[in-house]
Parts: sequence; C-alpha cells; structure tokens
Amino acid sequence: MSFHLGNLKISSPSFGHGERIPEQHVSPPIEWSNAPGGTASFALVVHDPDAPMTYGFTHWVIYGIPAGARGIPEGGSDGYVKGANTMGSGEYLPPSPPAGHGVHHYYFELYALDADLDLPPGLSRNELLERIDDHIIEQARLVGTYSN
Repeated sequence: MSFHLGNLKISSPSFGHGERIPEQHVSPPIEWSNAPGGTASFALVVHDPDAPMTYGFTHWVIYGIPAGARGIPEGGSDGYVKGANTMGSGEYLPPSPPAGHGVHHYYFELYALDADLDLPPGLSRNELLERIDDHIIEQARLVGTYSN
C-alpha cells in the first residue's frame, strides 16, 4: 500500500511501501493506477530527503510521460523527457547513502498533470515542481528505504 492523495496509486513489484529497495543498478519497475480524469501527462521524481545536503538528494526526474502510461519497466525511462538528478545527469541513480547514516527514505512521487507541458529536458526537481505546480491534479507517493 502506498500513500496517495485522491485515487491515484503508485507501487512497485520490487518493494512495498516502507520496505527496503532491492540492491540493483537500474531503476526499479514502477506501476500506477486510477489516474484521475483529465490527466494529460505524468511526471515522476525520486528524492532522498534524508541525504546530508541542504535540499536532500534527487535520484531521478522524468516527465512528459503520456496519460495512457501505467508504469515504467525496470531500467526503462527511454521515450520520456529526462530531467537532472542532483549530479546533473538524466539517469536514475540507485540508493547509496553514506555508510553509518542509518536508514534513508526514497520518495517516488508521481504527479498526474492536466496538460502535456512540452518541457525541455534537464530540469532539476525544483525547476520541474515550479513548472508543474499549477497543473497537478493528483499525486501519489511510494516510499522505499535503504541503508549501507
């Protein structure tokens, strides 16, 4: 079960809400259901607010996901617009918290948008959220954990 606002739901066959994300070097499969009426596109952000940095650490930013999509396969974001993770890359960065920092929480946040905004590639998490803020119909959150 995942946290959600409204009926939109997000999950992963690889881990449950609050469970440890399996160690792997590619993005886990993500699935969603119950998209609200009027959804024109989706955006997905993976963020670790527990990272020892002022604004946490963003692992993945993708958007321009068509309204008909119901998930992203393991390792698969091709065909979607890639934003910039904290390191400036458009690729998924797997969990890797510093040793001795305890359990980190990884927020997989899915946004259902009322428009396909045709945003340029390379937006950071904050830039994306600024641009989509007025277009979010619903959002859902799946939280995985990881520690070294």
